[in-house]
Amino acid sequence: MAATPMMQQYEDAKAVCGDALLLFRMGDFYELFYDDAKTVARVLGLTLTSRDKGENPIPMAGFPHHQLDSYLGKLITAGFRAAVCEQVEDPKLAKGLVKREVTRVVTPGTLTDDALLDPHESNYLAAVVGPVTGRVAGAESAKPQREAFGRVAGAESAKPQRQSSTDIGVAWAELSTGRFFAAVFPANRLADQLARIQPSECLVSEGAEPLPDQLHRSMALTQRPAWAFSHDGAVSALSKHFGTASLEGFGFGNGDEAAIRAAGAVLDYLVETQKSSLDHLDRLIPYRVGGMLEIDEATRRSLEITRTIRDGRREGSLLAVLDRTITAMGARMLADWLANPLTDIKAIDGRLDAVEELIGDGALRRDLREHLRGVYDVERLLARVTTGRASPRDLNFIGRTLSNLPKVKAKLTARKSRYLCQLESDLDLCPDVRSKLEAALIDDCPLVARDGGFIRDGFSSELDALRELATGGKQWIARYQAEEAQHSGITSLKVGFNQVFGYYIEITNTHREKVPQHYIRKQTLKNAERYITPELKEYEEKVLSADEKAKALEGELFLELRDLVQASARRLQSTAAVLAQLDVLVSLAELARERGYCRPQPVDEPILKILDGRHPVLDILEPQGTFVPNDCEADADEGLMLLITGPNMAGKSTYIRQVALITLMAQMGSFVPAREATIGVADRIFARVGASDELSRGQSTFMVEMTETARILNTATARSLVILDEIGRGTSTYDGVSLAWAIIEHIHDTIGCRTLFATHYHELTDLQSTLSGIKNLNVAVKEWEDNVVFLHKIVAGAADKCYGIHVARLAGVPREVNERAKQILAQLESEHLDPEGRPKIARRTKNRRGGDIQLTLFGFADHPLLEKIRAADVNTLTPLDALQLVNQWHAELSNEP
Repeated sequence: MAATPMMQQYEDAKAVCGDALLLFRMGDFYELFYDDAKTVARVLGLTLTSRDKGENPIPMAGFPHHQLDSYLGKLITAGFRAAVCEQVEDPKLAKGLVKREVTRVVTPGTLTDDALLDPHESNYLAAVVGPVTGRVAGAESAKPQREAFGRVAGAESAKPQRQSSTDIGVAWAELSTGRFFAAVFPANRLADQLARIQPSECLVSEGAEPLPDQLHRSMALTQRPAWAFSHDGAVSALSKHFGTASLEGFGFGNGDEAAIRAAGAVLDYLVETQKSSLDHLDRLIPYRVGGMLEIDEATRRSLEITRTIRDGRREGSLLAVLDRTITAMGARMLADWLANPLTDIKAIDGRLDAVEELIGDGALRRDLREHLRGVYDVERLLARVTTGRASPRDLNFIGRTLSNLPKVKAKLTARKSRYLCQLESDLDLCPDVRSKLEAALIDDCPLVARDGGFIRDGFSSELDALRELATGGKQWIARYQAEEAQHSGITSLKVGFNQVFGYYIEITNTHREKVPQHYIRKQTLKNAERYITPELKEYEEKVLSADEKAKALEGELFLELRDLVQASARRLQSTAAVLAQLDVLVSLAELARERGYCRPQPVDEPILKILDGRHPVLDILEPQGTFVPNDCEADADEGLMLLITGPNMAGKSTYIRQVALITLMAQMGSFVPAREATIGVADRIFARVGASDELSRGQSTFMVEMTETARILNTATARSLVILDEIGRGTSTYDGVSLAWAIIEHIHDTIGCRTLFATHYHELTDLQSTLSGIKNLNVAVKEWEDNVVFLHKIVAGAADKCYGIHVARLAGVPREVNERAKQILAQLESEHLDPEGRPKIARRTKNRRGGDIQLTLFGFADHPLLEKIRAADVNTLTPLDALQLVNQWHAELSNEP
């Protein structure tokens, strides 16, 4: 059966949006058909009905148009993409079927609506290119083809490009704010960079190597045809979009081809899905790793910087406890600073100077916080303006924000810190935009422009006249009534209006003989007659059309205001960035004053000196005064490696984490929870803390532990900060101690970086006697009548017990199990301790080439002398030669320590 015109229109729209669910606007509803209807009925709990009931009914489901944002959010959260097909002409003016078009495709990485976004978090769309060898993957696919969303691709971008097999191109853009970045990273750093960016959606080329498994769970992956990643096509599209001859002006060079390709793929995808202006993406920023502290994926997870390990929530993370920001822009900026700490001491000190000044001036801090409460999310408001989705309320919020700027600028005048002075200088008040918005818009604007009523009286004389007509024109009616009463001599004549008959002249029957000849009878009442006149009829027609004309005129004025804001978008974006930075600085100052933080001193030397340091999260979440502060001192003289022993639950993990978090906070420019802190600026922070497995990848807890440890050993430098917790616990005791022992020696001898190594293997404390750079620390424990009390205080020296059996008892393990465990422990310890009570672990000795030989742990290895004995040819030795060899070997053994 041939499709009806309506369903044919639906089929055409569906062909354009590909695998996205098509939300088809029909009057006051969005409808879905066929499999889309079945899907949304199941996912959203909608009633599944049918259209064209008969032999082949069409499944149908829908919802009211005003619930679009709510249902879109649910669909995106459930992992779907949705195409919105709108009525693009007024049904009243349409001749035949109303014209409809797909106006946008909504995906996880392309959200712009407030209802679908978390105001405190960025929402990035990313693209990944490579690694590939030789010619670009998929270049042969340049033949014109229909893209998933209906655009026909040309062959002009098919030229293959050369690309390093070890480089990855990554680009990421936030449609809701206009920020757009691109960079080239080593292939083995991809997971770390995506963990830093945290995109909601990532574009990958069809046929490309799959991304690491762990990334699939944190973002939506969207495959794109290979030609969407071509270099020539990317350069052409990006240059056209930015209006430049090349991309060199943005800072990109010959080594950035992969980054450019990824950026081109992002822009191509946004053009297809948004079908609107993208002018707010007005620059492409090259991201350079060198100036930032590098933090890998495992470390971000272990330290719970932005998400907790247990449930992946923001609450309970470092970001959550640091956030005292007032604005959504500031909250996102704080997250960005925390994700990208600095390594330049001058830049760090610049932020610290500003925070210190704000701490010292309570009135300034309070006033700025109060003014910031009147600041709206200008970044995302501008994105909606540029994409044509702004409402009168959005423009009003921009105007309100601008009205607060003079107060903010005044407070920043004549500041001491260079950073605050620079912010004051960069704060563009945009007076032209502000004055126009304030003059045009009422205080409480509606969400949609089509209903009108948002332009102030007096802004447009034409609009005022139309409104006067639309509201009945009281002055005109009064004048007309007076004139007609005078001309007719009927003083009781009245002009009225009702919805059925419109305007009329009412004359009582007493004055029936005085009714003028040109009056036309319209209605007869009990005691009166109602009439109309040509003049009154003409006025009525003007009144009835005035409301529609007024709304249309307001729509035109709204577009003019929107264009004004869009033309000033670059200035407004700059102002938004200033406000976001100021909000972060004030937030850090407020937190530091509230919690008694100190200013850290960043230095170039590999030093850690933290006095009375506190864990920034637990210090806030635990009851006031219950957290026990601790010192941490590591340097080249005292030792760069701190070996912390002690029982489980005593606080080893908390201690090493707090040192890493304090370092991270200092390098982002924040005061820190300590009495005093000197922080040698780190290039990388590595943390291997906690147990986890990747069963879906076939990796056990121990495999994950060793993989992450291997990465630290292979990539840490002398400037890095490494914290390791309970390395080796995922395997047998002997294997675990052996690995931990060897790892400590490697870090000490080969890497030489600041390291905090927490372990319950107290056998490792013997290393302090053979490795000069190791300092033993332990968590103080108080024993009393077979009970233990954890003091959570870090003190010098080594622990002599693990107290694991005591912890088991605290956990509720049956008494008989604990008693049996004590018996077994005593037997094992007696078998593996030397007469002096130390573990039987052989020391390193020198081989005949002068190198170290590490003998096996808890056992015996071949002595170097055995090699000489095996090498001796006893068949050719004379008795004298044999005697001399025996004397020589005896001397060597006698000289050993």
